[in-house]
Amino acid sequence: MSRSKKNKKKKETTKFKRFMQEFKDFAVKGNMFDLAVGIIVGGAFSAVVNSVITNLITPLIGILIGVDFKAWSVQLPKLYGNAEAGRLEIGAFLNSLISFVVIAFIVFLFVKAINKFRKQSDAQPEPTSQEKAELLLVEIRDLLKDQKIDS
Repeated sequence: MSRSKKNKKKKETTKFKRFMQEFKDFAVKGNMFDLAVGIIVGGAFSAVVNSVITNLITPLIGILIGVDFKAWSVQLPKLYGNAEAGRLEIGAFLNSLISFVVIAFIVFLFVKAINKFRKQSDAQPEPTSQEKAELLLVEIRDLLKDQKIDS
């Protein structure tokens, strides 16, 4: 085997090892578990929102405007010898659309709240002049200690 092929194979092996180490770090830090929990909870939340939209909200909207969303569809004609004609399920589509908008809005509010919380936790209060003086004195003391050790 030529030297360039050996070097190429060694580089590929080290890249793979680095990739596996990054994945291990990602998995061990808990990010993967947080993501999995988020997906599971999100799926359950989505099912609940879809049920609320389909079984509560769209029937109420249907009563107000006089349309039964579950039965709202358009019959398509039979074309090219098909056995059955197709249907455009407009009501089911509207249920899905309303569910999407509700879920997207709730996720938006959730992310906005998390970002606000992060900004508050990241914002360190500005130290007072007395605290600044104390910090400077501590730094001076540490520098003086280092000078005594070095001498």
